[in-house]
Amino acid sequence: MKGLLLDDRWAPVTSELGFLETDAEHAARAFTAWQAGLGGSRGIAVQVQPVAGTLEQALSALLPLTSPEPRRYLFMPTRGAWTGYVDNARGGTDAASAMAVMARTLGCRGLRVVAVPHTLRKTQGGRYGAVMLEVYGPHQTAWINTVRAVSASNDGGRWVFDQCGEPFSFEKVEQYQARRVRDRFTFDMLEEYLHHLGLSPFEEDFYLPEGAPAWLVEKTGPVAPTHEEFTLARARKDF
Repeated sequence: MKGLLLDDRWAPVTSELGFLETDAEHAARAFTAWQAGLGGSRGIAVQVQPVAGTLEQALSALLPLTSPEPRRYLFMPTRGAWTGYVDNARGGTDAASAMAVMARTLGCRGLRVVAVPHTLRKTQGGRYGAVMLEVYGPHQTAWINTVRAVSASNDGGRWVFDQCGEPFSFEKVEQYQARRVRDRFTFDMLEEYLHHLGLSPFEEDFYLPEGAPAWLVEKTGPVAPTHEEFTLARARKDF
């Protein structure tokens, strides 16, 4: 899968991306308030601060990666109307719930974007491939607040295609009937759909335009008994 952000060297952090159609600082501060409300009873403090530098320097602020829960979250301004989102979970960013909740909280659209090359080999490890797009809105829909979702993913060795919601006018719906399941929604289709929505999320210069800072949200305080920290290299060891 060519054309991934930063040549995929920041996977699994960037294998899944979130987006909110609002200002980065505004999104980060609203997210901070939400997380502080969730963690206050556990003695968790949540802080937000700007992070200057290149995209990779901003991503470095997430390190180390943690399990079983993320402790750092990064909100990145872009050249478009969208703010990018990643976190420091050891298994990669989990954008679904965060973007769905924040879309409702902020009254804007949110996205979950997944692009994972299928590299699994029986004796050599690797990853199950996936191409996914989920669009959330500020209001209740038939499925929580999901406006549209379309995906092709390898589920434990078998490719599956799923969709829900009404297709956008720019979608290539005829492709969803392709004989080979993994061809029904490809990375090229995902990239094209995102361009229609005003995003170029796999291009490094889409982020941090004109030296604008990213915003890092960090939790401090008690951690889970099973808390572990990982370098990026360790998290990528099976790639």
